[in-house]
Amino acid sequence: MDRSDVTLERMRSFVRVVERGSLSAVAREQGVGQSTVSRHMAELEAALGATLLNRTTRRIILTDEGRRFHAEARTILRMVEEATDGVRNAGGDLTGTVRVSCTAALGVRHVCRALFAFQDRYPGINVDLSLTDERIDLVREAMDVAIRLGPLPESSLQRKAVGRSRRILVASRRYLADHGRPERPDDLSRHPTIRMSNVAGSDTLCLYGPDGTTTRVLVGGRLLVDHGLAAAETLAQGRGIATAHVWLVDDLLAAGAIDHVLPDYVPEPVPLSILVVPGRIRIRRVRLVVDALVAALTELPGIDGP
Repeated sequence: MDRSDVTLERMRSFVRVVERGSLSAVAREQGVGQSTVSRHMAELEAALGATLLNRTTRRIILTDEGRRFHAEARTILRMVEEATDGVRNAGGDLTGTVRVSCTAALGVRHVCRALFAFQDRYPGINVDLSLTDERIDLVREAMDVAIRLGPLPESSLQRKAVGRSRRILVASRRYLADHGRPERPDDLSRHPTIRMSNVAGSDTLCLYGPDGTTTRVLVGGRLLVDHGLAAAETLAQGRGIATAHVWLVDDLLAAGAIDHVLPDYVPEPVPLSILVVPGRIRIRRVRLVVDALVAALTELPGIDGP
């Protein structure tokens, strides 16, 4: 084996191919042709004198040697990045890229502005913001940080609890004038409800009353949406009643376009968390982004302490 042929570039390509499961996806990610990534794999295997990947038309399978090398290569690449990050930024401005994943509506309404302010303070840091409500694999997608709403399963990701997002029942004033205002939770079953198709159980409202009791109400409606901003627009247009995060509709409340319904009955708040890929928090630019996001998110309307 010629160790000089085991380059960082080839190692990076190999690690990303394993994590993405696709040579073409890595080629698009790196901005090169698929033949370049294939060549990196072949040259790395030749240098090591071992087969790392078995490729079929449908999937890529690690060999035993590939599995061992992948674990070591990830450690080496992380150490290289941390070392170069420390040297590069020791005497000057911070540079580099941080990749952030965020639930879509929260990202559009609030996180973008927080990142603008961060980049004004650190102009050398690039931020790649991906907005999706899907629970993506952060390692496979090469993300550093994710902002997530809702309960989280156990994982190897580092989790920082930001707070709990309060939700309220709301409807437009025009809708309430035309259809009447619910007086008690059971009345909600007779009103159209704007529901989220990507939230399990959205056809049942669980409300906590002032005396500590819990009321469950079956609700329906002709419109299902899978995006928070679409739900907010549907509310503003008077299409029904909805359960909404305060940060999603605070502007509509302030403008008087919508009104609080059954204020004594509240849905359960939703956990708000930041996830960080293991090892990335040691990189200073990632740590600074996380700190800035925590500070911004805790100031949002309706976010209570963890």
